[in-house]
Amino acid sequence: MKLLSRGLVAAASAVSLAAAQPPRVRGINLYGLHKVTAERILRATKLHVGDALPGSKGDLEDAVSEIPGVVQARVEAVCCEGPDVIVFIGIEERGGPHVGFRSDPSGGAALPDPLAAAYREYAGAVERAASGKPAVDTRDWRQQFASFAEEHPVELREVLREAAEPEQRAIAAAFMGFAPRKQDVVDDLQYAMQDPDELVRDRVLDSLNVVALLAAKRPQLGLRVSPTWLIELLNSVVLNDRLQAVDVLITLTDQGNRAVLDQMRDRALPSLVEMARWETLRYALPPFLLVGRLAGLQDEQVQRRWSAGEREPVIAKALSHPSAKGRTH
Repeated sequence: MKLLSRGLVAAASAVSLAAAQPPRVRGINLYGLHKVTAERILRATKLHVGDALPGSKGDLEDAVSEIPGVVQARVEAVCCEGPDVIVFIGIEERGGPHVGFRSDPSGGAALPDPLAAAYREYAGAVERAASGKPAVDTRDWRQQFASFAEEHPVELREVLREAAEPEQRAIAAAFMGFAPRKQDVVDDLQYAMQDPDELVRDRVLDSLNVVALLAAKRPQLGLRVSPTWLIELLNSVVLNDRLQAVDVLITLTDQGNRAVLDQMRDRALPSLVEMARWETLRYALPPFLLVGRLAGLQDEQVQRRWSAGEREPVIAKALSHPSAKGRTH
């Protein structure tokens, strides 16, 4: 998945170079709606499936933000469905769930320049491979990052928590995912889930998922990823926060962790239901799996319902669960 977060006009330019025409909107998915209706948002944006991708992300966000009751709006175009894109429109409503982040740090900590440059090369190679270009062997880079994480934990921690430059914090978070001893970095990663920069949170959640997978595979290590802030991110206006939080929470609840499920039901059931109803199926499936678990179903049952196109009965079961009584939907 690629989020075109630098604006819709940039996405249109990139795709039109190859297609000789602006990309078209294949699907529109909404989130953060509690009182504001989908019809109101679509009317404000004048956006329809099949339309050419608009030239300004900012103009769309401004149009949505002018709707009474909307505190902030977020528009993302996700590439690619052939020459087309999927558009996500998220809002935060007045009086609705609010996800607050820490203030920007102002310290001067920084990683060695050659190391930061090596990570940029590595990230570029991974992104090119994800876009279908020939893969590059990244083992040497990964070993270099793992060695630094093992030998310089104090420096990494300082950069992650205190560096004023977001890229530095993001690279430090990524390096922690390579650390041989995940026990040494899990607390710092959980702290950094409240970083004010979304790129930093992206790298933090990547690394936390590595920790969560290892914790599930080797319980004897005693690793524990707290679900609290992951669940809060399910209410974020930033799409990537939600998508990655879902991925980590799937890992945390693979064995039916009832405490995590109860906390999700208490803090984010409406948001999960909303995502499970998205029209673009590949983005709706992961949250739908969590909704199925909240409904008390086994994953095999959830998959059967999904394959049969029976999303609403599963959603209804989750919403009618005794622990969900009194929650809005």
